[in-house]
Amino acid sequence: MSRNTDVINISKYLSYILRHKPESIGLALDSEGWADINLMILRSSQNGEKLDREIIQTVVETSEKKRFTISSDGRSIRAAQGHSSNGVSISYPQMVPPKFLYHGTATRFLESIRKQGLIAKSRQFVHLSLDKQTATQVGQRHGKPVILTILADEMHRLGYIFFLSENRVWLTYNIKITFINIPD
Repeated sequence: MSRNTDVINISKYLSYILRHKPESIGLALDSEGWADINLMILRSSQNGEKLDREIIQTVVETSEKKRFTISSDGRSIRAAQGHSSNGVSISYPQMVPPKFLYHGTATRFLESIRKQGLIAKSRQFVHLSLDKQTATQVGQRHGKPVILTILADEMHRLGYIFFLSENRVWLTYNIKITFINIPD
């Protein structure tokens, strides 16, 4: 297996552990999503996944999406956003969004979106992109992509709150269909 494949597989593993199921290896995240790196390495090893600081650092530094952050003291790591695990509630800064933001999804979800808008489901927030290219990449992961244009500025003027994660993903709570432009 190539080093690049290792990095991709470890990134997926870290996403699973740090975003969704830390308890699957007996790890606990604090309320801001931080996990002790040494403990994560130990618990991962005990569960058959070989990690070390070098590969973790490589994943953090080379990830285009900047999904992970290492604390300033180098002792902890967390996922930037996308948590579905209980007890994690990262304090993101509230921000004024641009006029439009974008949400990439698959065409098979459009019927549901037309009925209920965009909902966070098992996650804490709906994730939005600053540009259509990024939204397209997100949508392609789920099938034939479609890009929804979100009237973010209008939402904000009406009191909706937006946050910006460390890796520049825009976050908000559920989005009503009245603020979503769906292409024909």
